[in-house]
Formats: sequence, C-alpha cells, structure tokens
Amino acid sequence: MTDLGGVDLFLSELDAQNARALERIGAAAAREPAGDVTVQRLLVLALKNELEATECAAMWIPITREIDVKLALARQAGDEAKHYRLIEKRLGELGLERTAPATESALAGARSPLLQWLATLETTVERVAAGQFTREALAVVRNDEFMRFCESRGDGATAALYRDVIQPDEKHHHELGRTLLARLATTEGAREQARAAARRTLELAEELQEIARLKMGVSRAPGC
Repeated sequence: MTDLGGVDLFLSELDAQNARALERIGAAAAREPAGDVTVQRLLVLALKNELEATECAAMWIPITREIDVKLALARQAGDEAKHYRLIEKRLGELGLERTAPATESALAGARSPLLQWLATLETTVERVAAGQFTREALAVVRNDEFMRFCESRGDGATAALYRDVIQPDEKHHHELGRTLLARLATTEGAREQARAAARRTLELAEELQEIARLKMGVSRAPGC
C-alpha cells in the first residue's frame, strides 16, 4: 500500500539512522594519520574513490527505468569524473604525475568491496538510498576532515578545491538522493529496502576505514 503521508517521517528516521554511523565514522576519520601520510598520498586515494564513484553511477544508468533517476545518475557520473580530473591536476601541481608508480598502483587495484556490493543492488530505491543519499552524505563527512587536514598541513589550495567545488557537488548529490527517495519510498517494503541498503553502505564504509587505519595508518582521507 502506498503511504505518501509517511515519507517525511521515513526520511527523518533514515537521517537519524545514518547520523549515528556517520558520527562514529567522522570521529574515526578525525584521528591523526601515520607520519608518512601526506596530502598527496590521500589525493591518490581520492582518485581511486572518484573513479569508483563514476563507475558506480554509470553502471546503474542503463538498468534504471525511472527517467529522473537515470538523469540524476548521469549528472553524478559527470561530476565525479570532473572531480577526478581536478584532483589529477592538483596532484600534478604538487609534483606527482598521473603516471607515478604510486598512482598507477592505486588505480590498478581491484574494485573496493563497497563498489562490488553496490553493483549487486537490484532495485532503484536501494541504489538511491545507498549511492546518492548515504554514500554522498558519507563523502561530506570525510571531506570535512580532509579539508581540516589540508589546512593543518598548510595546503590551502587543496582545501579550497574541496570546499569550493567538490564538497558542494557532493552535498547536491545527497540532497538529490533525498528528493528521489521521497518519490520512490512510498511503501513500507520500499522503505525497508532503503533502510537496509543505507545501513549496509555505512557498515562497509566503517569496516574499510578501520582496515585502512590499521594496515596503512590512513585517516583523514576524503570521500567521493
């Protein structure tokens, strides 16, 4: 049964569910990274993230029936590709070229467990809840910490790139996800799919963040 009147309450509940996990993730992201972690190194990781975000949005376009969602995914894919190029340019300004071994190695790696899982989602409401509404909210939290890290290292130019260009795009993707969910999550079944997809997205993100911290000493990394 369709329940249009409960959409606002559902979105508020989903916000609250996500906020609890995002608070933990944000606190963990704020930890000081290992001594060899630099802005350059984190930007290399950002390239991989932006590439995966582009791939994720693009792979859903041809299998999505809803025109408004299809076009939103196309917009997002373009934005993430733009971010990739801007970060690539910034790395060049910092003296690290795209063909550097560290960059090539990062980009050549296998798809992340998060992207692999996102590729298994079968319904539009799950994809919007996981990809745009939740993953982009996660990106905003992580980018805030990354900008603080850049400022602490005296790299105002990279912080400005995120603050003025990348972060506004990520916020737009999240808000667009909210608008789309309001149209898609009109039954309790659809809402439960959205809750489960958002929850699993954050669980995987939290697990991967902890693995990166323990194995590589990486924290303060940006989102996508």
